[in-house]
Amino acid sequence: MTDPSFTQWRKSSRSSGGANCVEAAPADNGPLVAVRDTKDRDGGTLVFTDQAWAFFIAGVREGKFDLD
Repeated sequence: MTDPSFTQWRKSSRSSGGANCVEAAPADNGPLVAVRDTKDRDGGTLVFTDQAWAFFIAGVREGKFDLD
């Protein structure tokens, strides 16, 4: 497999210009999703399998990571 390329970055709809902005992008050539900090795009990228990303998003929607 070649190194993944990520070109279709989307900012979180919850960012709304605030201090906690993230972007996510699917890999152009494989089943991966990348996540990065919008304010520091060169600061590093986390890469997940598309299945792991789907489980994470489902957990967010279910409130599993909400702080009390």
